[in-house]
Amino acid sequence: MSKKILIISSDHTGHGHKSITEAICEKNKNDHDVNIHVVDGFSLGGQALLGIGKLYGPITRKAENIWKMVYNISSDNPKLINRFIEGLIKDNFLKLLDEVKPDLILSVHPNFNGSILNILEERYIKIPFITLIADLVNISPLWADKRANFIISPTAEAREKCLNYGVPPENVKLIGFPVRARFFRNHANTKVHYKKDTPLKCLIMSGGEGVGNMNKIAEILLENFNCNVKIVAGRNIKLKEKLEQSLSKYRDKVEIYGFTKNIQDLMLSSDIAFTRGSPNVMFEAIATNTPMIITGALPGQEEDNPYFAEKSNLGVVCKNVKEIKQIIAKLLDNDGEELNRIINCQREFINPNAAEDILNFIANYEDHSYEAAASFSYN
Repeated sequence: MSKKILIISSDHTGHGHKSITEAICEKNKNDHDVNIHVVDGFSLGGQALLGIGKLYGPITRKAENIWKMVYNISSDNPKLINRFIEGLIKDNFLKLLDEVKPDLILSVHPNFNGSILNILEERYIKIPFITLIADLVNISPLWADKRANFIISPTAEAREKCLNYGVPPENVKLIGFPVRARFFRNHANTKVHYKKDTPLKCLIMSGGEGVGNMNKIAEILLENFNCNVKIVAGRNIKLKEKLEQSLSKYRDKVEIYGFTKNIQDLMLSSDIAFTRGSPNVMFEAIATNTPMIITGALPGQEEDNPYFAEKSNLGVVCKNVKEIKQIIAKLLDNDGEELNRIINCQREFINPNAAEDILNFIANYEDHSYEAAASFSYN
């Protein structure tokens, strides 16, 4: 009998949660007797909650200080946030359970851990609940609900944070960060290392929402190095238009893209990627073996991600665009010795089987206290 797994994800708060979900779902081949149903958790709260989710892009693009305030409030008041979301999603969530009758629930968004566990607990519904953390270092207490059967952690730092929040060590499993398979196409030591006297291929991106000082970065590169530059402005249409206008003088040395589903091709063909500290983008760069220059991070959950990457020699942190010239020169010195060292460290660091390992874990998880979902109604 096929095991039914309900994944609670998000379509509008960046692209990371959706990418993680896709990475797991694409591993669900014939050798897994699993039926996966994915739902956007924000859609369960109707237009009110969906509207809140859709605010993520505009706020993170235009008002980082407001985002930091929102993040801090939610981290300081997890029970209040859980109750608020529970009230919005309860009716639709119970209807969804009655339709899907899942054998296990996997949440990949912090807003739907405590809120859903509240509903299950209050209704005496015994369905195994597993959390998959989508952040790397700065873990909100919303991720670390001790009632979850298991919490899957992408990093040792995230696991340690969960333990600090009081989650039992045996309930936190370190597996890695799931990345979609197409980003690993060149991972088997086939990506060509940088060679001196060839144009440096640079990629400038900032996650799905397109934030950051992309214009200045591009100008510094094009004025000081033999390079070609590709820029991904994401969903930020106005930014794309401004970049096209301001960088037109560089002609065919620069290409500008909007939101693209083929970001892996741009990464795979690049020597260096300039990016912010988005967990998903960082791990996609690592998977494609593209050294990173990290130019910033959202306050709150991304705050320490740049230093996490630098500590493991996966990339370099750039606090000020004025440092770019010096950083690039150092990476290219001695025929790109430092750049090539980062490539080798990335290959050793990443678990290319993380998505498969996560699916195997949840597909084979058994909770003997659990009564089959099909045996009762959730209403």
